[in-house]
Amino acid sequence: MRKALIVGVDYYNHLNGLHGCVNDAHEVKSTLARHSDGSVNFGVKLLTATGPTDPLDRAELKAAIQELFSGDSEISLFYFAGHGHVEATGGYLVTSDCRSGDDGVPLNEILTLANKSAAKNKVIILDSCHSGVAGNLDADSKVAELTEGLTILTATAPDQYAEEKDGAGVFTTLFVDALRGSAANLVGDITPGSVYAHIDQSLGVWNQRPLFKTNVKTFVSLRKVQPPIPPGDIRMLPVFFPEPGFVYQLNPSYEPESDCPARENAEKFAILQKYNRVNLVVPVDAPSMYHAAIRSKACKLTVIGEHYRRLVTKELI
Repeated sequence: MRKALIVGVDYYNHLNGLHGCVNDAHEVKSTLARHSDGSVNFGVKLLTATGPTDPLDRAELKAAIQELFSGDSEISLFYFAGHGHVEATGGYLVTSDCRSGDDGVPLNEILTLANKSAAKNKVIILDSCHSGVAGNLDADSKVAELTEGLTILTATAPDQYAEEKDGAGVFTTLFVDALRGSAANLVGDITPGSVYAHIDQSLGVWNQRPLFKTNVKTFVSLRKVQPPIPPGDIRMLPVFFPEPGFVYQLNPSYEPESDCPARENAEKFAILQKYNRVNLVVPVDAPSMYHAAIRSKACKLTVIGEHYRRLVTKELI
């Protein structure tokens, strides 16, 4: 069972309102609910506050978080977009009824619920100001307290504000891009680590800095997308390259447009070219795979290619 609580708060009774958080929540919900092939991914509960007729108060949010982290699901994921608050006593998620910020839901309480949860994987994603304080023992502590299976991904460092652009959170825009495939590996899995890497690389040193804290033995897949190369082709890597450092010899019969194409070799070459397009294989002493075949050169695995070859030989793919 995979559960997700997605929250977006634009409306505040006593504080300045926001404009993109509800839209962000809907984007995250629609992306997480299903894998790219349309199969069910997360069972999503969506809470939003768009105006005075549908506010989200502290008690409702806290109850929903308690429900999310109850039970022994495979993964419980919490996403929040809205105001954040930090002071000496710690950080808070601010709900519609808050007057000062420190009357919101304490991040330490959320971490306590997640740390005690029987869910195998707990993922907390916060797109709010000062969200990087999540997981610290106190606002000034540099020590994070995370039990096994818990991952936290935040939009900002503790002392930063979350930015918006074109009516959407900068962090969430990158987060959704990552979930839609920008952070997928070669078998189509998107993990919290690959999501963070995508967001981190997309933000410059002068922008808000996302933070990533985790205590896991293995990363869970947040979503699956169509892989850039068929898994069956990846499993052929040890056939072409039976040992580390192996060099696969080519000749003109591999190239369909040569003067002497051979059907069997052309079929093999088509797979090798797929490897080349995803940086698993590179030509040796030739500018391209085409030239390697025409000139009777060779090809070899890249470092990434050798990594995937090992995974296949260990029957991990």
